[in-house]
Amino acid sequence: MAGSAITPARPPGAPGGPIAWLRANLFSSWSNALLTLLALWLIYQAVTAAVGWAFLHATWEGPDGDACTREGAGACWPFVADWFGQFMYGRYPEAQRGRVNLVYVLALAGLLPLMIPQVPGKLWSSIYLIAVFPVLATILLSGGVLGLEHVPTDFWGGLLVTLVISSSGIAAAFPLGILLALGRRSRMPIVRWLSVGFIEFVRGVPLITVLFMASVMLPLFIPERWSIDKLLRALIMVALFSAAYLAEVIRGGLQAIPRGQFEAADALGLTYAQKMGLIILPQALKLVIPGIVNSFISLFKDTSLVLIIGIFDLLGMVQSGLSAPKWLSPATPMTGYVFAGLVFWIFCFGISRYSHFLERRLAAGGQRTVAKADEH
Repeated sequence: MAGSAITPARPPGAPGGPIAWLRANLFSSWSNALLTLLALWLIYQAVTAAVGWAFLHATWEGPDGDACTREGAGACWPFVADWFGQFMYGRYPEAQRGRVNLVYVLALAGLLPLMIPQVPGKLWSSIYLIAVFPVLATILLSGGVLGLEHVPTDFWGGLLVTLVISSSGIAAAFPLGILLALGRRSRMPIVRWLSVGFIEFVRGVPLITVLFMASVMLPLFIPERWSIDKLLRALIMVALFSAAYLAEVIRGGLQAIPRGQFEAADALGLTYAQKMGLIILPQALKLVIPGIVNSFISLFKDTSLVLIIGIFDLLGMVQSGLSAPKWLSPATPMTGYVFAGLVFWIFCFGISRYSHFLERRLAAGGQRTVAKADEH
């Protein structure tokens, strides 16, 4: 029947099974077979070396770096175990670290309902994350009220600082990036020029320069009686820096929207805010999910640059641990950097996989909408 939806079916399997697939794709010629065998040999060498270093020849127990100085020693895991608390919390008082763990639990309590499609109450979860959670997190981490011991940000460090800077930067950069993208496409010359000037200026300088300016130069231009927390300055600069890059990503999505969508919204008599908020932006953001996620991942990794202004994130705490005389050994530096890289990879890989899930879900939602429209 014309206009009826066709039920999607699985694609047919490869003829001949896996053996035929291997023959067609990996051993179709003598050159392909040689490259396949070479790649397998390289993978085998890399895997065996990694397993030998991380497990078979690793040092698992020891009071100091002397235990990791034996000939042929692999990873020095006692170093990671001894410094694990500093890697996670920095110099945050050990007796108060339960407050940090509580902040993590409160963050997951708001994020999981938003990330899992089957969980209802998305509006309330959004309100909680935007308005309630930041206040609770600030009170718990900083203290000084409700009988909580005050913990200055100078004592924050490790993964705690990495997550604070990255999450705050993402939360602030996303709406600001949308405003900058809309401002760059505005018909008002002043708004457009200001947006273009900000985006091009920020994108033209490295993040290290921006952080250095915030830490060293900014105090020279404000009254001496004013004091801006060093971590807060880093948060602001990271958010502004990321917003400039996000603005260009979002602007690309806006330019990809067909002109007919704008004209249809105007024909319905929608205001500019309604047109952008209800029609244009949802489509544009859906198109540029990979670019947005790429910016978020870059922001998460760029938090390690705050070390140059004296803020010890995860990588900074690892470097601090490497300078401890107690753990001086040839295997310690490699172990510390591998541990830090593994933590960064886990978070970045998780963000990437969730973005793929989101893309597939939105694409399926669009197909269902088209199918329903065809049925009618």
